[in-house]
Amino acid sequence: MRAAQLTTVTVAGEQDVFAMRQVGREVAAALGMSQQDQIRVATALSELGREIVIEGASGMVVAFALDFDDLVMEVSFPDAAARHVAEGVTMAGRLMDVVDAGERGRVVLRKRLPASASAQSVAQIRTKVNAMAPSSALDELRQQNHELASTLEAVRQLNAELEETNQGVMALYNQLSAELEETNRGVVALYAELDEKSMQLREASDAKNRFWATVSHELRTPLNSIIGLVRLLTGPGGDPLGEEQARQVELIGSSAETLLTLVSELLDIGKAESGRLDPQVTTVDLVALAERLRMTMGPAQSTDQVTLRVVVPPPPFTMPADEAMLTRILRNLLANSLKFTQEGEVVLEVAHDPAAGETVFTVADTGIGIPAEHLERVFEEFYQVPGPAQTRAKGTGLGLAYARRLAEAMGGTLTLASTPGEGTTAVLRLPYESHDVPVAQRILVADDDENFRAGVRRMLTGFAAHIDEAPDGAAALAAMAAAPPDLALLDLLMPGLDGTAVLQRMADDERLRNVPVIIVTLAQAHRRPERAEAVLGKQGLRRDVLLNAIRQALGSRDE
Repeated sequence: MRAAQLTTVTVAGEQDVFAMRQVGREVAAALGMSQQDQIRVATALSELGREIVIEGASGMVVAFALDFDDLVMEVSFPDAAARHVAEGVTMAGRLMDVVDAGERGRVVLRKRLPASASAQSVAQIRTKVNAMAPSSALDELRQQNHELASTLEAVRQLNAELEETNQGVMALYNQLSAELEETNRGVVALYAELDEKSMQLREASDAKNRFWATVSHELRTPLNSIIGLVRLLTGPGGDPLGEEQARQVELIGSSAETLLTLVSELLDIGKAESGRLDPQVTTVDLVALAERLRMTMGPAQSTDQVTLRVVVPPPPFTMPADEAMLTRILRNLLANSLKFTQEGEVVLEVAHDPAAGETVFTVADTGIGIPAEHLERVFEEFYQVPGPAQTRAKGTGLGLAYARRLAEAMGGTLTLASTPGEGTTAVLRLPYESHDVPVAQRILVADDDENFRAGVRRMLTGFAAHIDEAPDGAAALAAMAAAPPDLALLDLLMPGLDGTAVLQRMADDERLRNVPVIIVTLAQAHRRPERAEAVLGKQGLRRDVLLNAIRQALGSRDE
């Protein structure tokens, strides 16, 4: 042993057990151990000595040593007593940090010294132990009684502290329970208020759509009459008009046609918001469409210093789309670019993106550009970027909003990128793939937002043979029970049974547990539930992103 030897005690009888106990306690005290650790050392030694003495064995030797930060007590005893010390070793194991009884006739006990202990030197400990007078059994009994009383007092104090802590914990628990209950009541009230506000918003939106539809229809009749009368006045068979009269009549007709176009746009926006704007898909010749736009939009150039170019691959170059809607979108984009470009060029470029399954229409100009903070706001109805350019180029602020509504109605997207002073690029993406055989037979869209469901339904047209819709979790489960889908698009925040509960019910249903689920949420950064294949953000959801996620989800379940 490399440790510094302190002292050695030999146990031959009962009196020696008391002496060994006394030495163990004194050595522990000299090394700076607490009173409780002193008692642990003395008790562990006395238990081993008692077992050996009771069996009538003699010759037990205890060697005390200091090994770095440990008090080491090596207990040696005759082989005859080896089988009788098991109980003492068990007791020592509860009191010491380390007990090694692997070698026959030898047990090594280790007790770690406290880091803050101020121990005496090895020489001082040896001197003190050698000078120590042996105590009698009565003296040691008195010492043990004192230790017992001290321990009981410590236990009593600990129990009092524990009881006080328990009272504090109970008080905190009661307080937290009351606060949680109050919070729950607040959450329930908030949900009720949100439901009420949502209902009010839906009613307001319905009222606005009804107002737009009514006003639009009411305005169309007199405007059509004005346009008809102007055509009668200026057409063949009418009385000749003077030059100034003809100019004024043509101005009236032009203004009436402009108002009629504006009214039609308002009506279409109202239809788009309510999900009633259904595209009439035909095969569109993109080369012919682009050429018509170049011819009709050419005269709209604000200056001779602006060139309108069209870049389209050679024919045949077609796609399935609503030709009237597509023409309106591109006309609005080109009109905006021509209006705010004083020199340079406006370019309409059309190309296919096979990877995304889309046709991409790009309108790029070298105009004044749009500041970054206004790039999304220009898609709001009646919003116009403030600045002197608006005074020169009059407008209603409906063009881009109308164009985006039409793009979404056809299952596409419309985005802007711009650098002030350098120009703006508008990108319209529309799906062109036509599926003779749908990729999915049945897809369920579960969301409490009717407009979002309508948008997703348009994106999935041709991709899924059947599209089921559900406004809440209970309706979603009922629809899936009636006809299990190939995949479910699920909103997490729905009234009543929310998306998380629906996922759990699906996991418990043998017929539904293998149905792939894609989460759609307003917060795209939302953590993906374990049961879901993907999480998609509702805001600005693109058709190609949605279809790719569905393909991956269906493919992962087939593997």
